[in-house]
Amino acid sequence: MADLNSVRVVEVCKVAPQPSSPEDHSATPDALPLTLFDILWLRFAPVQRLFFYQISNSFETTTLVSKLEASLSIALQHFRPLAGNITWPQHSPKPVLTYVQGDAVSLTIAESHADFHHLSSRSNFVEAKEYHPLVPQLPISHEKAAAVAFQVTVFPNGNGFSIGTSMHHAILDGKSSTMFVKSWAHICKHLGDDPSGSALPDQLKPIFDRRVVQDPAGLEPIFLNQLQNLDGPNNRSLMVTQFKSPPSDAVRGIFVITRPEIEAMKQWVSTKMAETIKNEKQSDRPHLSTFSITYAYTCVCLAKAEEKQSDKPVLMAFTLDCRSRLDPPLPANYFGNCIAGRSVVADRKGLLGEDGLTVAVNEISEAIKSVDSDGILNGAETWVQILYPAVSSEERFMGVAGSPRFGIYDTDFGWGRPSKVEVVSIEETGAMSLAESRDGIAGDVEY
Repeated sequence: MADLNSVRVVEVCKVAPQPSSPEDHSATPDALPLTLFDILWLRFAPVQRLFFYQISNSFETTTLVSKLEASLSIALQHFRPLAGNITWPQHSPKPVLTYVQGDAVSLTIAESHADFHHLSSRSNFVEAKEYHPLVPQLPISHEKAAAVAFQVTVFPNGNGFSIGTSMHHAILDGKSSTMFVKSWAHICKHLGDDPSGSALPDQLKPIFDRRVVQDPAGLEPIFLNQLQNLDGPNNRSLMVTQFKSPPSDAVRGIFVITRPEIEAMKQWVSTKMAETIKNEKQSDRPHLSTFSITYAYTCVCLAKAEEKQSDKPVLMAFTLDCRSRLDPPLPANYFGNCIAGRSVVADRKGLLGEDGLTVAVNEISEAIKSVDSDGILNGAETWVQILYPAVSSEERFMGVAGSPRFGIYDTDFGWGRPSKVEVVSIEETGAMSLAESRDGIAGDVEY
């Protein structure tokens, strides 16, 4: 176990967006009103990620930090609202993210003499609390909440460093947060090489236009009323909800399911269901995707590992990207939240039985298919009432963070692919994280 006191804060910097030309400045708004998809996550705990990078040769800490800080300033030029804060003015019906001149992002520079190889190895089990000193705290008060905060921790004895990120979920979903970190990484990697100095490829250029998100069902006031009553009544505080604390001896580990294993499970589930569905329509057949198989398998393993003798059902929940599912669809690079939730209440005995994988896949499949049959926002008025009690409950809540589609291991700041990426915040919500395999083998999934 690493010494939790081995992390020493060297400096806390304030990084402002690099000034831009009047034309470029006008292309990025200074204020973003929160949409219905953002408001849902207003009181949710920040999402914390940790990227580990191995450097083969000795390096100069000052040079590394200077390059990361300079490129962060340039990246914020493209994502200027992230340097601002969420507020809820008395005259405003809903919160807004606003950047004003002088706002800046917190960047903590730290040094650690902990065992870098132990922390960054994907084959080791690590005590969850060993990661805590490596991620920054997001400044949040009743009146104001920062959008993002970062921490760079250098391990001089291990030839490596980590980048910890803390992001407000009401501002960024997984796709948007990945877009920003990859933009920062792209600029850092090409700093000094790119004549334009700050150019981003098209797939990393954000679209901030909030007018593309419609609210025909009037969900915004419903969400806001429910959130104000969480600790209310009429509580306009921006403080996030306190979720359950993880056990002090919680241990983290990374596992990989290979593509052949996923295909074998698909075939097994398909065979098991063959007799049941042989006379049904094609549309009634289960959704045997990589996600549904991986998620179902992990949920069954967790349920069995707990060895809990209980008749209480297991709550499983996940989100889906709505950008392409809305009518009209949103641009792929829309920046903000655009995810919808689906929940499954699974019979515990069924999950623990011989056909547990089949039971879980079928439940998840039905939830996914309901998106097309019932509409992406069907039942949305209950999302706040389901989400916050579930993640605060002492009962097992099997949520999901991340996605193999994000390509998180492609985040190269100029020192190669990360040796390991962890979603630190899942220990508070009870979720599991999913990503593509670090080894780059197509179809393999890391969880």
